[in-house]
Amino acid sequence: MSTGTETPTPPRRRLSVYLPLLVFLGLAGLFLSQLLSGRDASEVPSALIGLPAPRTNLPPLEGSNLPGLDSKAFAGKVTLVNVFASWCAPCREEHPVLLALAQDKRFAMAALNYKDRPENARRFLGDLGNPFQAIGVDEAGRTAIDWGVYGVPETFVIGKDGKIAYKHVGPLTPESTRELLLPQIDKALAMPN
Repeated sequence: MSTGTETPTPPRRRLSVYLPLLVFLGLAGLFLSQLLSGRDASEVPSALIGLPAPRTNLPPLEGSNLPGLDSKAFAGKVTLVNVFASWCAPCREEHPVLLALAQDKRFAMAALNYKDRPENARRFLGDLGNPFQAIGVDEAGRTAIDWGVYGVPETFVIGKDGKIAYKHVGPLTPESTRELLLPQIDKALAMPN
């Protein structure tokens, strides 16, 4: 029964009722526009593309008989830098691809061993094979931050000029290597020193 003396709902209360709906519709619109944009959602741009590789001088993986990761070694040659860890399941998946890439002698392959125990990294490479010519240990993960690493695995192409030419986030597959990585390597190889 209406008595005719009902008080109107205050505007602030009406807003609190509709605010969650408005936020939901805004987020849904944003996600829909991203979905329909045609962009590859797995591709994470790197702010470091075209810039010199971060100064790096990581100690070698003890017992590997290889040098550590030193950015001075990039000068004058194309280098792939792979970020891996023994505890990383996708790193295990991509490892056969790295071994195949190591057969191509046009470029060097180096590794940044991320937040790993040396004995585990050595066992990982001993079990699966070692495609790298240098392995730097980043036990605390600080150098990976300088490189803009989101997670492991990631692979960088460093040009002869020491600049980052390309970054691949996630495990390399035969398809991504053929369609994305190798064209970037070829482009970097074609550039003058």
